[in-house]
Amino acid sequence: MKKAWFAAVAALFAASPAVAADKVTLMLNWYVYGEHAPFYYGKEKGYFAEQGIDLEIQEGRGSAVTAQAVAAKTADFGYIDVPTMIKAAAKGAPLVATGVLLQTSPMSAMGFSDKNIRKPEDIKGKTVAVTPGDSMSQIWPLFLKKTGLKESDFRTVSGDAQTKLNAVINGQADLLLGYVMDQSMKIKDATGKAVTPIRFADYGIKMVSSGIVANADYVKEKEGLVRRFMAAAVKSVEEASKHPKDAAQSILTANPKGGQLATLTEGFELTIPLYKDPDGKSRQPFRVSDDNMKESMDLLVEYGGLDAAAKGKLAGFYSNVYLPNPGQ
Repeated sequence: MKKAWFAAVAALFAASPAVAADKVTLMLNWYVYGEHAPFYYGKEKGYFAEQGIDLEIQEGRGSAVTAQAVAAKTADFGYIDVPTMIKAAAKGAPLVATGVLLQTSPMSAMGFSDKNIRKPEDIKGKTVAVTPGDSMSQIWPLFLKKTGLKESDFRTVSGDAQTKLNAVINGQADLLLGYVMDQSMKIKDATGKAVTPIRFADYGIKMVSSGIVANADYVKEKEGLVRRFMAAAVKSVEEASKHPKDAAQSILTANPKGGQLATLTEGFELTIPLYKDPDGKSRQPFRVSDDNMKESMDLLVEYGGLDAAAKGKLAGFYSNVYLPNPGQ
């Protein structure tokens, strides 16, 4: 009798239609590189599926472009530079950061290691490739101020992102301004030569970087989904950080032309330390301190062209409430 009853119950569940997972699109800030490994790893390992999410990851073409897509609701979430999002939100774009992942800036000046440019004073007499108007060139004057350098101490050449890379690769510039886990790995992929970064964060520049952003109306309408997405994202980062090579491989499994395993792994390993709150107030991925955000906002106002009136709206640009309780 019991066997018949269990068989009947099993048949009933088998006949019941499965609850469809929510289809969710995450648009990245750029073409895939090592920094993005946790999202591919989380999808591969089923962490998003565990939260009832059918995740599609799309490559981006810059944080500003992804911000526009999220604001227009053509992408559900974006993984972008949070200061870029704040600038757009301050001008009226309906955007909010639901988690700030890189709490230490990856901005760096970098060149081939064999040129022995390892500290700011080594930049004197060298040529630096920059992209006028991008986030790094805006903070560059603060780096010079912090390190005692003057613009007359070096030569500058200008160009877009690819032009900067080519300038260093071809010897037309000694350094470029870039992200420690992105441009440095692109140069290494292209040349096989090691690159040494001079990190802005090592010289007192405290500024957040990449995080998850969403349309503010979308967040209100689908609060439960946002919480589930962030829970999966937190778990993805935590687990990927324990298995960097496997996480990097998940990129290539999804996108075989996404790079080289060695440099994807190295790029991700360079990213992991950037998750740390420089004030030591948060130990959970994506949970940012108010002080860190305030310091980032102050720099945006002083060097990034952000209207000072935005300082009074800081609390509306980000939130930690969609993150799982630490330890869950």
